[in-house]
Amino acid sequence: MTIRPVDTSFFEKPTLELAQELLGQLLVKETAEGTAAGMIVETEAYVGPGDRAAHSFGGRRTARTEVMFGPAGYAYTYVMHTHCLVNVVSGKMDAPEAVLIRAVEPVTGEELMKKRRPGAKRDRDMTNGPGKLTKALGITMADYGHPLWDSPLYIAEGIRPHRISAGPRIGIDNSGEAVKYPWRFWVSGNPFVSGTKKNNQS
Repeated sequence: MTIRPVDTSFFEKPTLELAQELLGQLLVKETAEGTAAGMIVETEAYVGPGDRAAHSFGGRRTARTEVMFGPAGYAYTYVMHTHCLVNVVSGKMDAPEAVLIRAVEPVTGEELMKKRRPGAKRDRDMTNGPGKLTKALGITMADYGHPLWDSPLYIAEGIRPHRISAGPRIGIDNSGEAVKYPWRFWVSGNPFVSGTKKNNQS
């Protein structure tokens, strides 16, 4: 299959729109071991200083969040509970917003993913979570600040899902009213979506 990076203009959308437009696109990582890619099937939007669940809530600006204050389309990676997570920076300059990639469906490099995720009992367990997918694809903190339209880590053109569901984000229990915002989006019925028992919203 032909894998072609998206144009930089793809990222120039409001964050909630981008979070949905990313569904069906490919997340690709090229390494010395080979190339691994997955179709994005679940995302979460974090809408800047007014969002209590966002790292930039209240305009917080640190070395970790600095990339979020720049232009859209760059990788924001960070470590949580020893796992590296990958986000797509969104919003305009000095409007620190981002979209977390929560799950992907393997498309290319499945054997490489299995090698990197030997503990996964089922194929869907390799990439059905934000920390799982980065391990499977080989995404690390070294990818922080990388432009996501260029090798070796980029978003590539995929397909448009037939149906998208929406519901509250996961793992943000101490975020006040933001807990209820329906800013998690997923490809309806896709088995690689994380927390499938919670996916009864639409």
